[in-house]
Amino acid sequence: MNPAHPHTHQHVRHDDDSDGLAELLDLDAEVLAEHTASLLAWLPLDTGPRQVVDLGCGTGAGTFALLDRFPDAYVTAVDASAAHLRRLRAKACARGLEERVRTVQADLDDTAWPDLGTPDLVWASASLHHLAHPGRALATVRELLAPGGLFAVVELAGFPRFLPEDAPEDRPGLEERCHAATDRLQAEHMPHRGADWGPMLTAAGFTVEGRRTVAVDIEGTRSEAVGRYALAGLRRIRGAAATALSAEDLTALDRLLDPTGPHSILRRDDLAVRTERMVWAARRT
Repeated sequence: MNPAHPHTHQHVRHDDDSDGLAELLDLDAEVLAEHTASLLAWLPLDTGPRQVVDLGCGTGAGTFALLDRFPDAYVTAVDASAAHLRRLRAKACARGLEERVRTVQADLDDTAWPDLGTPDLVWASASLHHLAHPGRALATVRELLAPGGLFAVVELAGFPRFLPEDAPEDRPGLEERCHAATDRLQAEHMPHRGADWGPMLTAAGFTVEGRRTVAVDIEGTRSEAVGRYALAGLRRIRGAAATALSAEDLTALDRLLDPTGPHSILRRDDLAVRTERMVWAARRT
């Protein structure tokens, strides 16, 4: 796996979460909450689903959005990480939702999945591109779904950009150079990142009923969480890109990542969260 990607929670276990991935997933959920809600509202559903499966749930961004959107639904949250599932369970208990959530630890690349019931809706956000055998997983989801059930696949076009193109002042374009370095590594380890899931869903026997691309452009002044999200995200990117960056770029990046320093990213008032999210809605017919 590549540690620069915020959603690397599917088939690598982070049971001690020493790399801070859980914090990043929580911030991702907080900052992108409105966009997630808009994607759920767009799904072609005549009635609210009662049984939902969240595949590659991480710490619960999709799980809790699904519970909010569908108040009569029960969600089975599936992830490979026991630590993330414990965190999700603790959140559910804190919110009084523990009776509506079941957690299941499973690796979606395994040939046999545990019993996940017969859901009306399966939600997979930023998880399928981590799979070594996505075609096999899509076929399993189709078998899992109730007849007429819906499969929603959500992906980010790429990890968000936070800085203006001319920042930082002493090393303009630093963020793009970091992303270029991590993109090369991710192309080796995650060949399905950025894929068009429509043809793969059709090949698995689904009828694709819709596809939508949503631009994400959130000004940092809207939420103080944006600064923390940028700090956590760029810290992970540094871990992957460090060996490919020049000494000057690495020094500039470290200045941004020093939370108490004068050049800290937390002190900037020009941050934003910029990316795109794509969603495919596929029906089991």
